Amino acid sequence: MALVHISSSACFTTVLGHSRVNRRIRAVASSSEGGSAATLKTTVGEEKIKLGGSDLRVTALGIGAWSWGDTTYWNNFDWNDRKEKDAKKAFDASIDGGVTFFDTAEVYGSGLALGAVNSEVLLGRFIKERKAKDPDVEIAVATKFAALPWRFGRQSVLTALKDSLCRLGLTSVDLYQLHWPGVWGNEGYIDGLGDAVEKGLVKAVGVSNYSEKRLREAYEKLKKRGIPLASNQVNYSLIYRAPEEKGVKAACDELGITLIAYSPIAQGVLTGKYTPDKPPSGPRSRIYTPEFLTRLQPLLNKIAEIGEKYGKTSTQVSLNWLIAQGNVVPIPGAKNAEQAQEFIGALGWRLSGEEVAELRSLASEIRPTVGFPVENL
Repeated sequence: MALVHISSSACFTTVLGHSRVNRRIRAVASSSEGGSAATLKTTVGEEKIKLGGSDLRVTALGIGAWSWGDTTYWNNFDWNDRKEKDAKKAFDASIDGGVTFFDTAEVYGSGLALGAVNSEVLLGRFIKERKAKDPDVEIAVATKFAALPWRFGRQSVLTALKDSLCRLGLTSVDLYQLHWPGVWGNEGYIDGLGDAVEKGLVKAVGVSNYSEKRLREAYEKLKKRGIPLASNQVNYSLIYRAPEEKGVKAACDELGITLIAYSPIAQGVLTGKYTPDKPPSGPRSRIYTPEFLTRLQPLLNKIAEIGEKYGKTSTQVSLNWLIAQGNVVPIPGAKNAEQAQEFIGALGWRLSGEEVAELRSLASEIRPTVGFPVENL
């Protein structure tokens, strides 16, 4: 994820005339029913996760909006009306299926990238249009503060949050996160999160890409103000298990912090659609090379085999593996309605303990992929 300049007036430069929605979107997830499987025990809408020690409850799976409007990493460097319509269909399909938790960030779809549209602007527009048709729909919105080097102190967090609210067209968001640890000023940023809670601008606060040490420090600092650290959003998938290996997952479980997993299907690689002869395009091609995809085939074959047993796709098996770890909310990115519907099929059933262990064992034989390096700060 590229670091980009977001000015304090970003709301007014990136909204580009889109109308504001001065409504509060509550945190309780929709109770719509989802898909089924032989081991179905609950409907999708009934599966809700309480984020850490906060009062915020969201669906057991969310939708990531990193690709919406982006032209620097996704969409082959091009954003157009067709892709926007597809993103809107993904949004609606998610809600129709009972998944009502959406994660975005101020730097997604930077206004400085040619042809890009800010992801927060798009999500805000989609919410407004959906609310016009269904006023009672309840949507949980998460967004993030970019810890850019020139941002200092607690006030920078509040200023950025207010700009995000403007782009989203909301009076508050459900979850506000520090996108990555800052080079300096992290204590001030944590103070800013606490201030946002006390001012009623957010329901819960979290961090992202935080190591175990930084996670514990943030938790203790907020605890002194009586504010729970709800979540830590990190890169986590079957083939990128650094949160397990570096103590982050264990710390989350110990402290009662929910782990939100981004890139949970390894940016599409665990779907099985990429092969050594057909690797992904764009920046992903530098991570998921033909050589890596060759080594990945035994794992992909086992994922597909297990999927056949449950009548599930490889994508759904990979997402379910994460959910089976407990205290994990995956947020795959949906570019269209079909992808959103497929993600929903990861809910309402569960892999066996033996299958979870077998997949981990196979995955452990593969050299891990590159993560988001700031997690090592």
